Amino acid sequence: MEIDPVTNGNADAVMTESAPTITPSPPVPSSRLSQLTESLKLEHQLLRVPFEHYRKTIRANHRCFEKEVSSVVSTVGDLADNDWSKDVTVSRLTSLVSRLQGLKRKLEEGSNVENLQAQRCRARIDHLDSADVKNITEWNNTKLKRILVDYMLRMSYFETASKLSESTNISDLVDIDIFREAKKVIDALKNRDVASALAWCAENKTRLKKSKSKFEFQLRLQEFIELVRADTAESYKQAILYARKHLAPWGATHMNELQHVVATLAFKSTTECTKYKILFEIRQWDVLVHQFKQEFCKLYGMTMEPLLNIYLQAGLSALKTPYGFEEGCTKEDPLSQESFRKLARPLPYSKQDHSKLVCYISKEPMDTDNPPQVLPNGYVYSTKALKEMAEKNGGNITCPRTGFVCNYTDLVKAYVS
Repeated sequence: MEIDPVTNGNADAVMTESAPTITPSPPVPSSRLSQLTESLKLEHQLLRVPFEHYRKTIRANHRCFEKEVSSVVSTVGDLADNDWSKDVTVSRLTSLVSRLQGLKRKLEEGSNVENLQAQRCRARIDHLDSADVKNITEWNNTKLKRILVDYMLRMSYFETASKLSESTNISDLVDIDIFREAKKVIDALKNRDVASALAWCAENKTRLKKSKSKFEFQLRLQEFIELVRADTAESYKQAILYARKHLAPWGATHMNELQHVVATLAFKSTTECTKYKILFEIRQWDVLVHQFKQEFCKLYGMTMEPLLNIYLQAGLSALKTPYGFEEGCTKEDPLSQESFRKLARPLPYSKQDHSKLVCYISKEPMDTDNPPQVLPNGYVYSTKALKEMAEKNGGNITCPRTGFVCNYTDLVKAYVS
């Protein structure tokens, strides 16, 4: 709608209406749209972790409810079937009321936890839904903060991770509470205590059984080994009772491993037999820690490696060349740093569709403007670098790799096709 300009005080002002002018928005670059699409494909873990935690909470609350209700119904049936005195009946009914009130409190607490997990799932769905080419920079900044928090949590920097997530308002997009749960188990295993790990296995028994996990069995074996390590008559007796109660049920599926470990009763912790001596080594606890991390990540659909390492390796895979691991690697190359080299070692070398010849001396490309020159010993360097060397040394060239000396006139020009 447009208003015609008129002079002040003119009563004949005219208002006219015309069609609005629509300015078409600029087309979205296909490369940025493709980049965003590929980025979203890597967000499986972001949704999987709170969803699995949500399911776990629901199952735990459901089991608690069924167990308590079943017990209450059974008690009410006993009261109805037996001719108890009035005082006994009142006492038992009062106890049932207290029990039901306790169940109500548990269900309310469980409901609050469920709502919290549902809220976290919704926040992450909204976050992914908000991804758009127009706000890709802001969205990627949030993603970078999430990746940093994930790395800090895996490295046990919980306070720093908490402060970063709170200061940037991404608390619903990270999994601090889940990693704290894992940290308790890991710390206990490092202190040679399997109680927390066994409790974790009991909480997740169904999922671990479905994935055919051997983690609980390995914990039981280690607990048996510790009883044998004590090397007393009482500890041997306890080890035998423990094996009958906790190891025998695994005999049908893991008999060979079971026989191997039980044989330590005869060989004892002082044995020099390598086959059994290895079972008493302290590093077995480190193996259990690694196994727990594997099972924990598998349970929640996490990657074993921190997301930061994965994204860095994705970039390094495009930069990795044999030259990056040589001493003469330029400082501009990320692979000149040992930390990046360590991440890149297991990666394949990048595929170069268009090869580049880089001068060993000047680190500049050799092309038609700066063609390669071949020394009599077979080594190749750029014309520019060799000319500078010849000017400084009276026309002589010294190969920096072998020390071979020749005259500039002895060089043969090579051609790049």
